[in-house]
Amino acid sequence: MRSHYCGLVTEAQMGETVSLCGWVNRRRDHGGVIFVDLRDREGYVQVVCDPDRAAMFAVAENVRNEFCVQVKGLVRERPAGTVNDNLKSGKIEVLCHDLVVLNPSVTPPFQLDDDNLSETTRLTHRVLDLRRPYMQNNLMLRYRVSMEVRKFLDANGFVDIETPMLTKSTPEGARDYLVPSRVHDGHFFALPQSPQLFKQLLMVAGYDRYYQITKCFRDEDLRADRQPEFTQIDIETSFLGEEEIRDMFQGMITTVFKNTIGVDLGEFPVMTYQEAMHLYGSDKPDLRVNLKFAEVTDVMADVDFKVFSGAATMKGGRVVALRVPGGSVEGGGISRGEIDAYTEFVKIYGAKGLAYIRVNDAAKGPCPDDKGKSTWPGLQSPIVKNIHDKALQTVLERSGAQNGDLIFFGADKAKIVNDAIGALRIKIGHSEFGKKNGLFTGGWRPMWVVDFPMFEYDDEAERYTATHHPFTAPKDGHEDWMVSAPEKCISKGYDMVLNGWEMGGGSVRIHRADVQQKVFDALKITPEEAQLKFGFLLDALQYGAPPHGGLAFGLDRIVTLMTGAESIRDVIAFPKTQRAQCLLTQAPSAVDEKQLRELHIRLRTPDLTKAV
Repeated sequence: MRSHYCGLVTEAQMGETVSLCGWVNRRRDHGGVIFVDLRDREGYVQVVCDPDRAAMFAVAENVRNEFCVQVKGLVRERPAGTVNDNLKSGKIEVLCHDLVVLNPSVTPPFQLDDDNLSETTRLTHRVLDLRRPYMQNNLMLRYRVSMEVRKFLDANGFVDIETPMLTKSTPEGARDYLVPSRVHDGHFFALPQSPQLFKQLLMVAGYDRYYQITKCFRDEDLRADRQPEFTQIDIETSFLGEEEIRDMFQGMITTVFKNTIGVDLGEFPVMTYQEAMHLYGSDKPDLRVNLKFAEVTDVMADVDFKVFSGAATMKGGRVVALRVPGGSVEGGGISRGEIDAYTEFVKIYGAKGLAYIRVNDAAKGPCPDDKGKSTWPGLQSPIVKNIHDKALQTVLERSGAQNGDLIFFGADKAKIVNDAIGALRIKIGHSEFGKKNGLFTGGWRPMWVVDFPMFEYDDEAERYTATHHPFTAPKDGHEDWMVSAPEKCISKGYDMVLNGWEMGGGSVRIHRADVQQKVFDALKITPEEAQLKFGFLLDALQYGAPPHGGLAFGLDRIVTLMTGAESIRDVIAFPKTQRAQCLLTQAPSAVDEKQLRELHIRLRTPDLTKAV
């Protein structure tokens, strides 16, 4: 039925008769001559329908947008002045000899070239949304990325091995999606949050280098970069150390970006977790934003401003300064209204407010006022009078503040400060002010974050939890701290970050049963509990398990970054909403009583009075 794709017909086919199939993107009647823009996944071609062929022309008069048609015709040069340089087929047109409607279409609910569609409309009519060039380009890029990954891994000796989708529920940080068993009454499978345990078992089994591009499932609160089901490039290898693993997969990502979108990612600086949190308040810093924290906790313990002194003296408290160059410049800086908006913004992350100082003239101060009290006339802020000279001088020195700068402060528990001021740093850097004043450089800024802490303390549970997962290996020599001083333990974990997004992460794994037991002891996982949840892995480690490690990349995130899309939903064919619903199929949905009886399940009616 088809000799060429519409978007691939060029002047190379000049004078040939071609057969094309596709959808009518637009029909234009120009005074007796009908033009049809015909579209398929490769692009557009202009078809000219001349009234000299009466039967064909009668069909052309009745086609409408989204009709599926077949066109046979002669490729010829476009008239002078009508060339479209934005299309591969822009120098030619097809003079239609025969036009067949393969299937008509009802009037679409929206025009495919409408750029102002709501996401609800797009996801409800996803099949039509997927016809749009924007979505087709995204999904074709996703395909090319997958192929480049497979080519790289194949060239480096990796074997694609599938792992189960119905498996055992194990604690991996998020809630499992559970699948009831019809055969085993009262028992459940879990959909895998990742193939973590199985890929380790494959290393014990001697397969040496494994990969899989696979679905993973997590029942967690959703954001722009999360879905209940997502695609992971899962990789594991034996007999490679931490740096060797990073080097190999840095090469993979560099190759993929180069071969798919022509981007050279350049150098990948390596930053420790501690340094990233100290400077940016985030373990996935966006290095395109040219703003850093200045640590001032140590000099705020004895100031009169209780917000600062309280945070500086509390257990786990932190006080930081964020210098915004040019933020206080008259007429071109950050206005009081914008400061008020930023104050409301940081409250989203638990901050109680947002203190600031405008640096009008750093040279003016300190000097005594008429009562002999020290003042800083060059600094403008309600808090200046409650901060002593040494602290103010330290703030200026450590932040590097100059005349015309604005300094924001975060003071609270370290997590709140990191989250709130870290988010503020990004918001200011990406703002029009930030871009205009050189606080945002753009481009591609990859990096590695390494040396993550092994454990995090959960105040509510009053116990340590694994920062990554309980199978991450500690740095050599840190094994003996796991019980005596878990907070000192550093892991052989690593994350690849690009433009503030975690693209992938992994670690060297524990391959010795005695070290694994020490981790369980630190996490207060009893031998009985460990055997119940991970017994199959612990048993396997006894049979000469090799040193091994790996990582997993988020395919959805990689393609989202490449396309510049705002959400990973724009690079997934049939995604869920932020409420984990599929608007196309109306899933999740109720099932009939017969199915529930077969699964031995009875639904409980929620007590709405308690909910109120």
